[in-house]
Amino acid sequence: MSDADQPFSFRHRFQAPDAEITIREDAPAAVRDAVTMLGYRFGYAPKSLRSLVCEVLLSRPDPGAWSNDNVERDVSRLIDDAPWFRVYDIAEALYADIADRDFTGTKADGFAHQLNAVFREHGVGWEMADGKLIARGSEAFAIASQSAIAEMTRANKPTAAKEVHEALTDISRRPADVTGAIQHAMAALECVAREVTGDNDTLGRLVSKLGVPPPLDTAVTKLWGFASEQGRHIREGREPKFEEAELVVTVASALSVYLLRADRAVGRSRP
Repeated sequence: MSDADQPFSFRHRFQAPDAEITIREDAPAAVRDAVTMLGYRFGYAPKSLRSLVCEVLLSRPDPGAWSNDNVERDVSRLIDDAPWFRVYDIAEALYADIADRDFTGTKADGFAHQLNAVFREHGVGWEMADGKLIARGSEAFAIASQSAIAEMTRANKPTAAKEVHEALTDISRRPADVTGAIQHAMAALECVAREVTGDNDTLGRLVSKLGVPPPLDTAVTKLWGFASEQGRHIREGREPKFEEAELVVTVASALSVYLLRADRAVGRSRP
């Protein structure tokens, strides 16, 4: 499907303002309907769509439903009754199947674009990137985490970059592994701190050597304390919230970028 075959809003890059993210561990009716209708829009007949859905759900179709109308009702039943996370599995399977069958290499991206528009309009905290559904956070979260990986790669810090990638993977699980995301984000920051100071101590003890101006240095200490308690020594009944994990990943990523850029500036100033 070329741009010319896409809907008016896609062709002219119009979209509704992003709704506040309020949905993470759910697939509301708007998402279920969108997955179903996008399947039809991107070339599936009712029976072929039902086959794909049944394959993902490991469920048998209704043996009494064989006419197109009845098969469409069966598809709707299967998707409406599926656990929320299976709906997202179906969306990923559709993307992969569309990509496999499309010699133009454009239809799968069109599917993802239109599905992402539904997520944004309805405040759903997911987005499809390269055929996989990942957590959609604030704009600051996206910029900080992407910048961190880019800066770490540029500075030849593959271990730190891998930790940020693992943090993003954990926060994008269904459901999110919030403690894992916190642990990996702080591990990335600690790795960067060790590299720029040349000291293998823990981050909590390295704060004074990082050159972070006061009183911002105390914020690093408090971040480390929070992450140590919530990401490593979780108290009974006090599992971190998604928003808290998002904040830690965002701040740890931004601090990593700051430290790497400051270290590079110091390196340039050396004789």
